[in-house]
Amino acid sequence: VSENIRVRSIIGRFLEHTRVFCFEHGGDRAVYLSSADWMGRNFFNRIELAFPIEDRRQRERVIKEGLNNYLSDNTRAWTLNADGTYTRVKPGNAKPRNAQQRLIKMLAD
Repeated sequence: VSENIRVRSIIGRFLEHTRVFCFEHGGDRAVYLSSADWMGRNFFNRIELAFPIEDRRQRERVIKEGLNNYLSDNTRAWTLNADGTYTRVKPGNAKPRNAQQRLIKMLAD
């Protein structure tokens, strides 16, 4: 939660705890997936992990089909503010986009 860090939560039909970290520097991208729930209480009671997506094609697929889809959601998304509160993302004049519905459609085709 800073100039370069965004946290987006989707509250939709499915309970998901997706964690995707994407870092980019000088055109190079690093993408990590992680286990479900990075809360302080969980670090002391179970093992949590993050792992890199090394294969370039798989990395781009995670970004295209997953990350970009969820970042473009404007119907079920909330953005974390610097003070720890969340603000609901609204479609405004844009076409409504629901990440979970788009994922269902994409996987059904």
